[in-house]
Amino acid sequence: MARIEHDFLGEKELPDDVYYGIQTLRALENFHITGIPIGKERFFVQALGYVKKAAAMANRDLGALDPVVAEHIILASDRVINGDFDDQFLSDLIQGGAGTSVNMNANEVIANVALDMMGKKKGEYKYCHPNNHVNCSQSTNDAYPTAFRIALINKLTAYSESIKQLAESFGVKGEEFKNVLKMGRTQLQDAVPMSLGDEFRAFATNLNEELSRIEDSKRLISEINMGATAIGTGVNAPEGYAGLVTKYLRDVTGLELVLAGDLIEATYDTGAYVQLSGVLKRTAVKISKICNDLRLLSSGPRAGLNEINLPPMQPGSSIMPGKVNPVIPEVVNQTAFYVIGADLMVTLGAEGGQLQLNVMEPVISMALFTSITYMTNACNTLREKCVVGITANAEHTRNMVMGSIGIVTQLNPIIGYEQSAAIAREALETGKSVHDLAVKEKQLLTQEKWDEIFTFENMIHPKFINK
Repeated sequence: MARIEHDFLGEKELPDDVYYGIQTLRALENFHITGIPIGKERFFVQALGYVKKAAAMANRDLGALDPVVAEHIILASDRVINGDFDDQFLSDLIQGGAGTSVNMNANEVIANVALDMMGKKKGEYKYCHPNNHVNCSQSTNDAYPTAFRIALINKLTAYSESIKQLAESFGVKGEEFKNVLKMGRTQLQDAVPMSLGDEFRAFATNLNEELSRIEDSKRLISEINMGATAIGTGVNAPEGYAGLVTKYLRDVTGLELVLAGDLIEATYDTGAYVQLSGVLKRTAVKISKICNDLRLLSSGPRAGLNEINLPPMQPGSSIMPGKVNPVIPEVVNQTAFYVIGADLMVTLGAEGGQLQLNVMEPVISMALFTSITYMTNACNTLREKCVVGITANAEHTRNMVMGSIGIVTQLNPIIGYEQSAAIAREALETGKSVHDLAVKEKQLLTQEKWDEIFTFENMIHPKFINK
């Protein structure tokens, strides 16, 4: 069974069981880019449903749509919101046309679902038309970015939760390792003693800082241009539509959406996406740095730092028996590299717009959607398969501290920088310990003073001790 649909370019035959129409079919023929259909982005499809529902409600109230048609569009949009037709949203994430194919995909699916509910055949658009009715008082140029922003906000909620849980897992380890003495390092060289717990608590603090940055980005993205229609002048929309559709969008989404003050500026501006992408990159860089630290701290087991043990997840070599690699931090590193690269994609997409519209929004949407998805997965993977199972080699880390030359720094207030430096140099050259040189051989301080300086508490939370 098939049906014939037409647009101003001509006619096309479609299977009668599909809910999309001729313009979606043209997109399927034209855009073979990522292989990722928009239906894979559940939040985006849901957001398109919200936009079409709110638009129908506003158009109904303002007399721009027949109430019966509007009611069926609203009901059809609800089914799209609920995920009943995700498999009908097939246009590629990257496409030409500033997202027109995405908007028409939504218009056609909702129109045909509404026709089903009216007892009509798919394609009988005189009863409910994709453009005349579902797209009433809209343009791709306000419907697409509004849906995009709603989807981003909802995706960021899940992402924030994954970061929060990852930070909490580091905090738990910070408490578990609070009595583990280790050497702090700067420039990969021994510096001064610290607690392994403090190191892990700092990881948690580092990540928790990102939550407020994400919230800031969500506030920027909450400004929408719905009602701008083509370029921001509101052409073909009834008076009062922009404010009313924004109100309905707040109601149906539960989000604090705000209508932009200047709809012409808001229709072409992509600054909020650049800001968000920078935040995603910032968080990815931080998480990647933490993963680098985990790999260094677990290096060995015999010829590396070997301060912590990561959970063994899989054999690490096809040739070296017994080797276990830090595969979870490694995969998170690589995910972060993707996000860092995607930030450039967003930057170029934002810069590439001209005049009253940025036609590059589809590639921006792909970059942001995938970055958020991948980093959400990475945070969950790092927490579940790595951080919660980390253990400490406490005796080994303490021995490294007490055998380190770095502890000489804490003698500065007692014997002065020059003598401390001389002891450090001699310890390095001879292999003797700082303790033996300072206390036994040179008798620069007593054993009692040494013991006062080098208690566990004073090494991890040092207080000033003078002569």
